[in-house]
Amino acid sequence: MNEINPKPEYWVLSLSGGKDSTALGLEWLKRHQKDPVTYPLHEAVYCDTGMEFPAMVEHINRLERIFTDAGIKFTRLKSEKSFEYLMFDHWPNFRKNSKFHEQGYSWPGPRSRWCTAMLKRDLIERHLRGVQGKYRVIQLTGLAADEQERLQRENNINHLHPLAEWGWTEADCLKYCYSHGFDWGGLYDIFHRVSCWCCPLQSLDELRKLRKCFPDLWAKLLDMEHRTWRTFRADYSVDELEIRFAFEEERLAAGLPINRTREFMSALRKRLEEAGFSQNK
Repeated sequence: MNEINPKPEYWVLSLSGGKDSTALGLEWLKRHQKDPVTYPLHEAVYCDTGMEFPAMVEHINRLERIFTDAGIKFTRLKSEKSFEYLMFDHWPNFRKNSKFHEQGYSWPGPRSRWCTAMLKRDLIERHLRGVQGKYRVIQLTGLAADEQERLQRENNINHLHPLAEWGWTEADCLKYCYSHGFDWGGLYDIFHRVSCWCCPLQSLDELRKLRKCFPDLWAKLLDMEHRTWRTFRADYSVDELEIRFAFEEERLAAGLPINRTREFMSALRKRLEEAGFSQNK
């Protein structure tokens, strides 16, 4: 409680399950157990999109046990409408009286991150509104000290960023998690970020690794592409990525480069055209 806002405070950890929020959660919980006045914590909140890597699901299950055993409420939020329903079957209200009749939101993109809004942000805001009548809600978020652009965009006085205050970088957070026995089944040995496996905003390198290391998920990605109306990315469909990555493997086996040289891009365009795709890459 403070003089500006007389409501008692309710401290919530926003947990994504990635290295930064996990490091924050574990360290804050440790400090809370020693000094609950200086490091208050009432609840940890996690949003389940249903599209996480299996190892992430196991990771969250483990965190839930840790927080619950420590007497901290652990809340999982999940939309009644699944990612796949929203992507393939949902009819957005703005389309009902328009000439645009495609069904489902289709793939998220830089200008339409409906998944983040509907499966994470809206759920958290709705959940916290349930306690804001009685409490001033303080959210602990896992922005690291070297995420300056994101930190500069933050202007909510009720959002705190302990990692930045402690000077913990993303690398520090990963090292901390590893030292405490959290390794996500090796996901961070493969990927830089371990959010939803089907995200079109991943880099080509991350998608290349997804295809190589998780062929079952890659096969599902190909199936999802064939069920929706929007191309996976502005530059490539999943089918085109399959052709590109297979072409790269052929060239590597022959000792040829796969970097973005004029020769490589020309050969790739020819391969795509042979498969029936004629877009400029």
